[in-house]
Amino acid sequence: MFRTHTCGELRIADINSKVILAGWVQRIRDFGAMTFIDLRDRYGITQLVINEETADSVAKELDKLGREFVIQAIGAVRERSSKNNNIPTGEIEIALTEIKVLSPSEIPPFTIQDNTDGGDDLRMKYRYLDLRRNTVRENLILRAKMAHAVRSYLNAMDFIETETPVLIKSTPEGARDFVVPSRMNEGEFYALPQSPQLFKQLLMIGGFDRYYQIVKCFRDEDLRADRQPEFTQIDCEMSFVEQKDILETFEGLIKYVFKEVLNIEIEDFPWMPYSEAMENYGSDKPDTRFDMLINNISNETKGKGFGVFDSAEFIGAICAKGCATYTRKQLDKLTNWVKRPQIGAKGLVYVKCNEDGSFKSSVDKFYSQDNLKEWADKVGATAGDLILVLSGDKNTILNALGGLRLEIASQLGLRNKDTFKPLWVVDFPLLEWNEESNRFHAMHHPFTAPKPEDILLLDTDPGKVRANAYDLVINGVEIGGGSVRIFNSELQAKMFDKLGFTAEQAQAQFGFLMNAFKYGAPPHAGIAFGFDRLASMFAGLDSIRDVIAFPKNNSGRDVMIDSPSTIAAEQLDELSLKLNLKKKE
Repeated sequence: MFRTHTCGELRIADINSKVILAGWVQRIRDFGAMTFIDLRDRYGITQLVINEETADSVAKELDKLGREFVIQAIGAVRERSSKNNNIPTGEIEIALTEIKVLSPSEIPPFTIQDNTDGGDDLRMKYRYLDLRRNTVRENLILRAKMAHAVRSYLNAMDFIETETPVLIKSTPEGARDFVVPSRMNEGEFYALPQSPQLFKQLLMIGGFDRYYQIVKCFRDEDLRADRQPEFTQIDCEMSFVEQKDILETFEGLIKYVFKEVLNIEIEDFPWMPYSEAMENYGSDKPDTRFDMLINNISNETKGKGFGVFDSAEFIGAICAKGCATYTRKQLDKLTNWVKRPQIGAKGLVYVKCNEDGSFKSSVDKFYSQDNLKEWADKVGATAGDLILVLSGDKNTILNALGGLRLEIASQLGLRNKDTFKPLWVVDFPLLEWNEESNRFHAMHHPFTAPKPEDILLLDTDPGKVRANAYDLVINGVEIGGGSVRIFNSELQAKMFDKLGFTAEQAQAQFGFLMNAFKYGAPPHAGIAFGFDRLASMFAGLDSIRDVIAFPKNNSGRDVMIDSPSTIAAEQLDELSLKLNLKKKE
């Protein structure tokens, strides 16, 4: 028997018990007459003590010990004279009679503590050591609790958990696929799934009615804090439902998980049309924890001789409450912030609403106090507030103001991670025009149904067709999305046509789905949630890497196992592949 108890379970009631513990040496404190060892496992820490009476029997083993050695400790539970109220086992300690080294350890490259001295790159390289830290382990335990709650809810709702294939067919829409060469089919390739989309629709045609899967998906995209090349989805589909049924069912799921895992009651989710989200928040994933809405002040600003505004398509403004005290240095910093390429504004106009009712702006030369008061009235600004104005192309400025309101809110501490404001964004455009390819692309995917009342517009004005689609947004983060699906062959063929597919291309890529529709496809709809994103939100983290056991870095590399890597020439020959590697200059 390696252990009778874990390092987190012994209490004052266990005094005088003979116990065996096993774990990792967290720390050794040698005070001469007494030596203390903090022994750690996933359940907690227990203090071991060696005094003069027992020192001889364990001296040999004690001399060998170092940090992160795996040991077995045998002794009796006794009450601590100096208690530690910061840990559950802080009232007791183990008076050791025997120590056995099970596995020695080299000195670790960073301290295995909550506040470690290891940087991101170092901890990623030694991720198996990083996993020993409480903070990392607790994130993964939280993730496991979330998965259990998801399964409990969906199983109770008669969903069937079903696995779908990992080696599938590459499709041209969406992000880039990861491809896998086939040895048995020379010159042909599998793709790793970006989602189980087509298979879950086929399950509905197969009569499964309610499907779910907590599933790995793969996208060959540029990485950022909320993206990894492989990620996990809560993937779901239902038959004989409309949009309202889906939103009610999965609003219930999210509320259930919040309650089960965080013990937080979430209010009902409001619905917000895509057009409203863009006009008021400059984003299709609005953060509604604070107001600071975008206001169109074009009518109040044009025609006063200020050429920048007079020539602009759109002039928008936000009101930063209580920020009239911003210094010139702070305002210059904001101006440089909006001029960054990813924001795209050319400059920033400000108006300070002074406490005496007057106004001070960067465009005083062109606008009177009465003019500026009109601006203030339009945006709801009062004494002590700061009005920030951008102008230019409407879409660019809405996007820029959307980013600016988030930046200001972060500076003002308005984006509290302990506050959760979910909402459904609905009525997205079905199609968006791409100038480079000179054709429409599906805003979600080619299997999304148009709103029934907009179907006729597919022939006359495709750009105005709204999708029967929906996204779940929490605190400005897109947590999930889905749609009512097309289940009619003719409508699906028309959709492919609008996306620029020839009949032959559509048949080659999606013929199996089109054929399946011929055999009685039920009305169906579905949704998928980003499990990693939801877990990082629950943990109060900004990056999904911290809730994934073995994540990739920002270059898509696993620096622990050094992957991706080259493969042997023999393997390439078996796959009939040749590498065309350009020599580095």
